[in-house]
Amino acid sequence: MNNFNIYIGYDTREDIAYQVSKYSALKESKNIEVSPLKLETLIKQGLYWRDEDKLGSTEFTFSRFLVPELNEFKGWALFCDCDIIFLEDINSLFDLRDDKYAVMCVQHDYTPKEGTKMDGKQQTLYPRKNWSSLVLWNCGHPSNRKITKDLINNPDTTGKYLHRFSWLSDDEIGSIPHQWNWLAGWYKEPSDGTPKALHYTEGGPWFENYRNCEYHQKWKDLLFQMMSN
Repeated sequence: MNNFNIYIGYDTREDIAYQVSKYSALKESKNIEVSPLKLETLIKQGLYWRDEDKLGSTEFTFSRFLVPELNEFKGWALFCDCDIIFLEDINSLFDLRDDKYAVMCVQHDYTPKEGTKMDGKQQTLYPRKNWSSLVLWNCGHPSNRKITKDLINNPDTTGKYLHRFSWLSDDEIGSIPHQWNWLAGWYKEPSDGTPKALHYTEGGPWFENYRNCEYHQKWKDLLFQMMSN
């Protein structure tokens, strides 16, 4: 069986979040390879040269869209934010892939309260919020040929354009169950089912102000297991 590539957003302020996210992916799943989207590495590789985005809440606001190029515009790959942990085998998520779609994601109807999140970053509201936080990419889909490093680094290419998947028609965006991108504090058990992947979208236990957020113990248990190995 060929390995699936998983690209996890990396932010220097949240190294421990990345490490636990990676650990959770490898703990639950076989035949996957995990890579961090580190800006320093991408810059050295000549893949990223955008100026810092003042409105971006993470260092991977734009770099997440390099996944098709990183995967050589072939096969399927997964991107996820570093504040996501996996509770079940990711191969079950890849089993949902459908070649007629260019991307597949949880199509949240999510409207958080205005204010701040994580370490004081402003909470911004926009259509399709959090759709791009976990994406199954059909890297070989013809429509994704548009998503090149040159487009992503073009200062005229806005976050709004990318995060709303504006290069695609709506029928090229597939849906996956929300259990695979369970927004902590938004979805509720048991009415919404149970999570397969937890997303600490407003801040996770690695931030002082969120030590005891919803599902904090799930993350702490993974941290303990990781540190004990």
